[in-house]
Amino acid sequence: MSAGARLRIGVLGCADIAWRRTLPSWRHQPLVEVSAVASRTLERARRFTDRFGGAPVEGYEELLARDDVDAVYVPLPPELHVEWTLRALAAGKHVLCEKPFATSLADAQKAVALARERGLLLMEGFMFLHHSQHARVRRLVADGLIGEVQLFFAEFGIPLRPAPQPGGAPARASTLPEVAAYPLRAAQLFLGPGLRVAGAQERPAGAHGPSPAGSALLVAPDGRAAQLAYGVEHAYLSGYGLWGSEGRLRLERAFSTPDDLTPVLRVERGGEVSEIALDRDRHFTNMAGVFARAALHGEDFAPHTEAILEHARLVDEVDRAALH
Repeated sequence: MSAGARLRIGVLGCADIAWRRTLPSWRHQPLVEVSAVASRTLERARRFTDRFGGAPVEGYEELLARDDVDAVYVPLPPELHVEWTLRALAAGKHVLCEKPFATSLADAQKAVALARERGLLLMEGFMFLHHSQHARVRRLVADGLIGEVQLFFAEFGIPLRPAPQPGGAPARASTLPEVAAYPLRAAQLFLGPGLRVAGAQERPAGAHGPSPAGSALLVAPDGRAAQLAYGVEHAYLSGYGLWGSEGRLRLERAFSTPDDLTPVLRVERGGEVSEIALDRDRHFTNMAGVFARAALHGEDFAPHTEAILEHARLVDEVDRAALH
């Protein structure tokens, strides 16, 4: 692959997240280009391509048939993720799919099996993992900033305020699995693989959907725990913290960090409170770079599919625990 090669990505669906955050960020990523955008109507697809470039396409199947598409980005509703991922893989395309990738562990396993069979990259779009603030927090913790970590806690809650999408269609409200995915994935980042679910609950159906809020208690193999809370009828809250043997820390705006925000880590230790300014970063841009480099240079795809399976397993366990 030449040094100046770019990954040509087709976008399946004109979602709000693509319009507001993902595609604007790709302008800063030299390894990718938008080659096509598909929608159920050509008018909506053209609205996106007028802004971000590429060819407007009517219909998702038409985009998958194009020779100028090396990979696809799937920002469709969660219940459509696996279906269109399977179709894209069958068409020989790499896939970057928004979270949560699958609504069941069985579906995740089916898609991962096909990706591995075809030798294609399948990656779940957890953009926040690619913000440098989290690597910095992990280094500080590893260096003993708060002693030995005893507890991880995280919350993600968003108010439901639907607004019109580009093209005049009403915005689709976020669902509980979409919101819960962030704290669950962050727990894996800080406590490692092999987490088990000690307990979980979901609030009964109400005005905001069948399960507008939930929480979970996870336990790592070494006995450390994670307390998580999430919902879609809350005042906005997006953060995590770690409680150690010698102090604790807290990071706000952890999951939906604006590109122009300077993150601030609040540390309490020995009766004193301090703040550490972290670097600004573009996590959507970085995520696209990770995806493109792996696809273009044939890097090991296994870590990405293994991460999908581990997260799907954990979500499946949380769901089953919440039913009891």
